[in-house]
Amino acid sequence: MAESVHVNFPKQNVSDDEKNSIEYGEKIAKAISAEWFSKETSASRYTTNANNFHKLRLYARGEQSIQKYKDELSINGDLSYLNLDWTPVPIISKFVDIVVNGISERLYDIKAYSQSPNGVEKRTKYMEDVLQDMEMAVFAQEAKRDFDMDITSSDLKELPESSEELGIHMQLNYKQSVELAEEQAIKTVMQGNNYDLTERRFYYDITSIGIGATKTEFNKSEGAVVKYVDPANLVYSHTDSPYFDDIYYVGEVKAIPINELIREFPDLTESQIDEIISKNNKNNTYRYNSRRSLKDDNMVHVIYFNYKTYNNEVYKIKKTGSGGDKAIKKTDKFNPPETMDGNFTREAKKLEVLYDGVMVLGCDKILKWELSKNMIRSKSDFNKVKMNYSIVAPRMYEGRIESLVGRITGFADMIQLTHLKLQQVMAKMVPDGVYLDADGLAEIDLGNGTNYNPQEALNMFFQTGSVIGRSFTSEGDMNPGKVPIQEIQSSSKGAKLQSLIGTYNYYLQMIRDVTGLNEARDGSMPDKNALVGVQKLAAANSNTATRHILQSGLFLTAETAEKLSLRISDILEYSPTKNAFIQAIGAHNVATLEEIKELHLYDFGIFIELAPDEEEKGMLENNIQMALQQQNIDLEDAIDLREIKSVKLANQLLKIRRKKKLERDRQMQLENIQAQTQSNTQSAQQAAQIELQKNQAVTQSQIQLEQAKSQFETQKLQQEISAKKELMALEFQYNMQLKGIETKGLQDREKSKEDRKDERTKIQASQQSELIDQRNSKKPPKNFESAGNDTIGGGFGLEAFGAQ
Repeated sequence: MAESVHVNFPKQNVSDDEKNSIEYGEKIAKAISAEWFSKETSASRYTTNANNFHKLRLYARGEQSIQKYKDELSINGDLSYLNLDWTPVPIISKFVDIVVNGISERLYDIKAYSQSPNGVEKRTKYMEDVLQDMEMAVFAQEAKRDFDMDITSSDLKELPESSEELGIHMQLNYKQSVELAEEQAIKTVMQGNNYDLTERRFYYDITSIGIGATKTEFNKSEGAVVKYVDPANLVYSHTDSPYFDDIYYVGEVKAIPINELIREFPDLTESQIDEIISKNNKNNTYRYNSRRSLKDDNMVHVIYFNYKTYNNEVYKIKKTGSGGDKAIKKTDKFNPPETMDGNFTREAKKLEVLYDGVMVLGCDKILKWELSKNMIRSKSDFNKVKMNYSIVAPRMYEGRIESLVGRITGFADMIQLTHLKLQQVMAKMVPDGVYLDADGLAEIDLGNGTNYNPQEALNMFFQTGSVIGRSFTSEGDMNPGKVPIQEIQSSSKGAKLQSLIGTYNYYLQMIRDVTGLNEARDGSMPDKNALVGVQKLAAANSNTATRHILQSGLFLTAETAEKLSLRISDILEYSPTKNAFIQAIGAHNVATLEEIKELHLYDFGIFIELAPDEEEKGMLENNIQMALQQQNIDLEDAIDLREIKSVKLANQLLKIRRKKKLERDRQMQLENIQAQTQSNTQSAQQAAQIELQKNQAVTQSQIQLEQAKSQFETQKLQQEISAKKELMALEFQYNMQLKGIETKGLQDREKSKEDRKDERTKIQASQQSELIDQRNSKKPPKNFESAGNDTIGGGFGLEAFGAQ
């Protein structure tokens, strides 16, 4: 950091006329020039800052100077024996991109809160109406049920039930139309100025050089304008605040073409222009780009600055004839003597003001010094004025600015040197070879007349891995070359390589430790054994390490949005593009057109509502899932909770919805018990009645059954008697028939016996005659057994009459 230079600024307790003079502005401009561009020390404050920022930006891009590495490896400046690739390893670029891109993806909403008396009155009136409706909720329900009358101004279904729920309702659901119009107006202006690109640039600056800045302006042709400011071109008063809220001057150095300077200041004469060009180029020490110097004679360096001071507002209060007071504005020199007669007094107050100044560097010529025409003032604190510049440096102490890149440049240098050493070792590495002992080969005799020369020995060694040797020489002595071929291994280079790789990884890990950007943040080397929750926790810790960068960027956005909110009043009051601006906003919400026309009458507080990160979303989602599993909330509640960007409000609403769900379940359970009791009573009554009816029906059925049985028995007996009669008659008839058949059978049998007896007599006589004839003729005896006549006609065989 450059040495401090004692600078004398002009006194502020002077008259307003003196502050408005061009001479006072020249004193201010010269004091700023002396503080930032003084040559009393080795390097001015501006040059020191610019060079430091330039160096850090080169490191962040992986384009740092390689001269230090050449000086480290050269011998007395001689690099003739080094054939290395000096291109820097862009290791820091990766970490810068991780931070900037990760933060740029975070979503947020700009919220406007009306804090003017009219807005506060509307909010208070709405809350009082809701409280009244809450107190009369029971009576309103009875009136609605009994008389069909709606006596509340709110929907009874959405009415809060407690003060805690009312607070959440006011934050989530209540929004005045004028607040919606203001939010839409700010978003329209930001989109018109491509604020998302500006946001990425200042996030990159905060990460790489530790400071970021924006500027808001107003002009009648463009309206409200948001511009990116390069912190290397900034000049500002000394401050210890990282938010630069106590500075009394701020400006930036711009290199502009001479034609642009003439267009902006047409009153410059030819001689003044020649003087500016000659002195500016002669004292051209404001460029810090070490690789390219600015030698264009058509470019001049100009400093645009704001100077904060105060003016005296003096009024002459005069008593009128009607008894009233009349205020007449006077200069701060108005101070009537006490002895002067008259019915008037002097009233004065001090009011913060901004002066705009423009000075050409090198010739200390002031081109502009005037009271700012469009000062940014809050309607709630009109005495205060805001600077056009918004600056933040989260890690600043005693004017020294620290950045994420600045912490790790030393480790990046060591990584680059290690990389160069690796190249050296790799360049000097040679492949493994063999040692060939020619004397040992000379002592070998294969015995088959073949010459065993070195070439054949090498071929055998490389193709088979074998080698032939002799332990003794031809004289019988020990052969020192008994192993004629030996492998030479260059193992020392491999050990050096492993050592350098370990060193490289060590410094890489040092960068991770210093910045907090661990492996879980970028997923470059996740542990396969680590649980997903552990990796998410590591990533969350890494986000915590860089949260100051996110908070700084949100501060710049909030400051810019607040200044745009005040600038919008200027657009609606002074800009010719007022109607086009109103229509551009109203295209998104036609209902807010009337409110937009009156935005300049309101005063707003601007807040940034940051969307939760993955860790916060995960915790909220776990709570929601647990509540859903336990049936403590409904699916509709889960959908509403996920749409809330504030995790704190979402958790509060989750507790309220859970209590209401439990209360509803308890009430429903009581109703179910009552309904079940009533149902059981009715069921018992119905069961008793049914049982009685059943018994009556059973008795009647039994009577009918007994009657049916009696009738059936009677009919059965009658049928049985009739059947018996018929059976007895039929039996008698069958018996008579059987008796006749039996008598006839006996007669036939007797007759048959007599017939057979006669036939046997005949047969026996015949057989005897034949037997006599056989005896006479010596023929065999004849068989008198009947063939086929053994069966009696009645079906009885003779086998029953055999011997027993």
